[in-house]
Amino acid sequence: VITMKGPKMIQTKGNVHSTASIALLLLLMALFQGTTGKTLKYKVYEEQRVGTVIARLKEDVAGVLSKLPSSLSFRFRAMQRGSTQLLSVREEDGEISIGTKIDREKLCEKNLNCSIEFDVVTLPTEYLQLFHVEVEVLDINDNSPHFSRAIVPIEISESASVGTRIPLDGAVDADVGENSLHTYSLTPNNFFKIDVRTRTDGAKYAELVVMRELDREVQSSYQLQLTASDNGFPPKSGSTLLKISISDSNDNSPAFDEQAYVISLLENSPLGTLIIDLNATDPDEGTNGKIVYSFSSHISPKILEMFKINPENGHITLIKKVDYETTASYELDVQAQDLGPNSIPGLCKIVVKVVDVNDNKPEININLMTPGKEEVAYISEGAPVDTFIALVRVDDIDAGLSGEVVCRLHGHGHFRLQKTNEKNYMILTNISLDREKRSEYSLTVMAEDKGSPSLSTIKHFTVQVLDENDNPPHFEKSRYEVFKSENNSPGAYLMTVVASDPDLGTNGQVTYTIIDALIQESLISTYVTIDPSNGAIYALRSFDHEDVSRVAFTVQARDGGNPTLSANTTVLLTVLDENDNPPMIHSPSLRNHTADLPVWKYASPGQLISALKITDRDSGANGEVSCSIVGGNEDGLFVMDTRRCELRTNASLEQAPRDVMEIRVEVQDRGTSRLTTEVLFKLSLQENMDILPPLYPTGSSQSSLDLSFIVIISLGAVCALLLIVMVMFATARCSREKKDPRHNYNCRVAENSYQNHPKKPARQIHKADITLVPTVNGTLPVHSHPHSPLPSPTPERGTLGSRQSHHSRQSLNSLVTISSNHVPENFALELAHATPPVEVRQTVLFLL
Repeated sequence: VITMKGPKMIQTKGNVHSTASIALLLLLMALFQGTTGKTLKYKVYEEQRVGTVIARLKEDVAGVLSKLPSSLSFRFRAMQRGSTQLLSVREEDGEISIGTKIDREKLCEKNLNCSIEFDVVTLPTEYLQLFHVEVEVLDINDNSPHFSRAIVPIEISESASVGTRIPLDGAVDADVGENSLHTYSLTPNNFFKIDVRTRTDGAKYAELVVMRELDREVQSSYQLQLTASDNGFPPKSGSTLLKISISDSNDNSPAFDEQAYVISLLENSPLGTLIIDLNATDPDEGTNGKIVYSFSSHISPKILEMFKINPENGHITLIKKVDYETTASYELDVQAQDLGPNSIPGLCKIVVKVVDVNDNKPEININLMTPGKEEVAYISEGAPVDTFIALVRVDDIDAGLSGEVVCRLHGHGHFRLQKTNEKNYMILTNISLDREKRSEYSLTVMAEDKGSPSLSTIKHFTVQVLDENDNPPHFEKSRYEVFKSENNSPGAYLMTVVASDPDLGTNGQVTYTIIDALIQESLISTYVTIDPSNGAIYALRSFDHEDVSRVAFTVQARDGGNPTLSANTTVLLTVLDENDNPPMIHSPSLRNHTADLPVWKYASPGQLISALKITDRDSGANGEVSCSIVGGNEDGLFVMDTRRCELRTNASLEQAPRDVMEIRVEVQDRGTSRLTTEVLFKLSLQENMDILPPLYPTGSSQSSLDLSFIVIISLGAVCALLLIVMVMFATARCSREKKDPRHNYNCRVAENSYQNHPKKPARQIHKADITLVPTVNGTLPVHSHPHSPLPSPTPERGTLGSRQSHHSRQSLNSLVTISSNHVPENFALELAHATPPVEVRQTVLFLL
């Protein structure tokens, strides 16, 4: 065999023509449109050794692959049909080689066209290319013609006329074309010759022809060799021996009504169908006229399997189903012979033509890109539109319209059928798939021919959608809130966050982590931890509400896919307050929970002794405190404001039993489990008010002093603003008078004259101009000059009232007076703060 791949020629067998006509296996490409329109044709001789290379697709389709991304590494996969892999295709480069020794006679019998057809696809499927490969198997002359019998007996009457024909056994040659049976030859002689004829199916046979009159008395028998030869290189032949006997003459021989008949037989005819009713006549009487019908001795065994002849009446019937697609016609040689001595048979030829009917359903073959299960195709949900699913081939061996097939796809609009060539279709995705919505599809391929009535075939297969990591984890909530009481034990369970991922396997396996952040200069990982497998969150420390009352952190859920997808959620941890901090007293100063407080012995009832400054680090009710006297106040001389925690006199202290009294005050919060702090106040009665601490509070808390300073500053700002306005007004007036000729007035001269006025010398305001003026019981005559004498006590108050007023002058608020030479004497500005006289200090500002 000579195989050619381009200019390269490989000789694999020496008994084949070395001419250009057998320089075969040239690549014949028929180009179609698109990625699925290329057919590759190759030729190979039969009987080649296993492994013989036929072609390399990577080289032959390089033009097509060059148009695709160069970074891709293409693989080739054969979509062969049938169980026997006569050819193999290597995935790396698409090398087509012989996988099993090919015998053309077994593969295609006598068919002139013998091809192995299959499809090859390129991977990956995202850039799938489909190529239809046809490998024509060429015949070699590996079979010789042969006869079914080595000796063929023939009996001829001596009265046979010249030209009498006797059919001979035909030789059989399994090869086709030039290598098949070509001719017959007979041993040279003077009485017989052969005539080579061709049947309707193309088979050649020989007839023995009488050339001269025969004379039994001269020669009673002949032995001639019949040889059948093919036209191969070198030619092969086979022979049989013809033993011809010359018998006495018989007056009459049977004769058929016709020498040849042509019968049409439907291929779907049932067994027992009568093909023909033959009739032959013999004018002789008795046994010489009794006729027996039979097939000629040289008829092929195949015909004997299909038909039967009744020897008595000549009825030929069908005994085996005929198939137009296998054999389109049959030639039957029938003879009629009487029972007399030396009878000569009458011959008749019957040609049975098989009529094609639509008796074959279309055949569907589905090739999936799936190893293993033949009825399940797999596709990734991330595959783009027009991704290859399966290759469908439909065949119908019927002829004409009965062999034309229409293929349809039923099932879902997610897939479509695309025709690639006459018999091949591809199933492609029509839209993007989503496994989470639907993971499996059942598709039906239906093939229907155009015969009458039409026949159809249905085949089902399943498409399973493979998971891609296309869904990130999804939390049930975008924000979680959890409340936990402080003073928890480390390791305490807080809550569980849950994220779901509809993907499968590792793509849907969620792990949880806490993203690190700083909480008061400490990593969040020192506060809480999370179980990566189930999202359970635990405390790593004991929380303190007073330290951190709220912790916000981010939990991330990640799947195990590639690439990894993630989602975040926020967790807000609120640390609930517990009553774990007792009240703390900051003022008055304590030593061993004891405070010494001086008290003016003549203080009036309601006089403030001390205002407790208390803090409680707890919040809410746990941080709200109340104060009460729990001991030492049996006489009821003192009273405690529960809410404001102010200790005041409740009665006159002049009748106190002792000069130093001890009372116990309890400070208590309002928590569920109430915490308390006790303090012991040692109250010492003082006769002289001057020895009391300066600015000894008499009617207000320290906050009222702060308010007074704010008021003084505000008044100073108002006065400064008023002075600015007055200066601006005076300047504007002087400007107008200067412009008016009727008023020749100089502001500077006037000012100098005023400053040099002898009654009112100019002077600046100094600290000495600010005088503290005491008031009586918090009141002061608001129009009194700061240097005027103080009013005497009211007579109605009597002696006790005079003494109280005397002591009150040292403890009441003061009047602030500011003198100035720039304002008239009688100009005064007074601001009175209207609060109770005991509680709030009154301040009057005089500008003189």
